[in-house]
Amino acid sequence: MQNPTPFPGPSSPPEQVAFDRSELGLILAVYGRMVAAGEWRDYGMSFLREVAVFAIFRRTAEHPLYRIEKRPRLRNKQGMYAVIGMDGQILKRGHDLKSVLRVLERKLIRAVD
Repeated sequence: MQNPTPFPGPSSPPEQVAFDRSELGLILAVYGRMVAAGEWRDYGMSFLREVAVFAIFRRTAEHPLYRIEKRPRLRNKQGMYAVIGMDGQILKRGHDLKSVLRVLERKLIRAVD
């Protein structure tokens, strides 16, 4: 008599990196101010295996103006948060999301005539 072949165990879905509630709150606060100023109009989010991306668009059909990325693997090295420009240049990278997002807030400050 043969032993029955066991069914394979439940395969765990691939882990995804995501922004938590406090991180999204910081990002959406900056996003909201820039929308109110008429600079940005749309956003998109991607949650992948190694990176979470918040992409910011001026118009929906364009390439993103900025990407805010969270890469937990870089936590102990350069910092897991980064703001990347349209051309792929890293504008700011660090361990603290609030300080990394300041590079975007500088765009909102304008001289008043």
